[in-house]
Amino acid sequence: MQADTPSAQEARPDHRPGQLAMGIAAVVVAALLAYGAAHIPSDAGYAGVGPDFLPWLVAGALGLCGVMLILEVRSGGYRNMEEPSGAARGDWHALAWVSAGILGNAALITTLGFILSCALCYTLAVRGLRISEGKSGGNAMQALRDLVTGVVIAAPTYWLFTKFLAVNLPGLTGTGWI
Repeated sequence: MQADTPSAQEARPDHRPGQLAMGIAAVVVAALLAYGAAHIPSDAGYAGVGPDFLPWLVAGALGLCGVMLILEVRSGGYRNMEEPSGAARGDWHALAWVSAGILGNAALITTLGFILSCALCYTLAVRGLRISEGKSGGNAMQALRDLVTGVVIAAPTYWLFTKFLAVNLPGLTGTGWI
């Protein structure tokens, strides 16, 4: 890595305030989670672990991440990293498509059933991944192929969970196959 000239250092934005804010926010949310976990009655739950185990685990991990972010700011923060270029910069359109797929799946799984909502999630996420590679999102025929592929992936997954593992997943019909 070549030495930075004064003009190159001035051109780079200082991300330390944002990074510090994220670290502090993570520690605050972790403290709130720990406060909430402390007020959960700890009757024995799954596998002898009380219901407060997972909130404490998440609070600890989030607090650790927050502290690590704050310590990183003290050592210079992300300003020491080179600015990403090209595909590494990220693509908000791609993120929006993938996020829409995930949120759509969560919102529609009880309405459409597991197979159709997962197929929709797959279709939207694949479109976002194509966009992130700089390709076209695809036309209606490509979307239909992606939807069929999503069904082909989700149907055996549904069958495996419901029939083999005896895990109830939302189905479209009362019998639950679709």
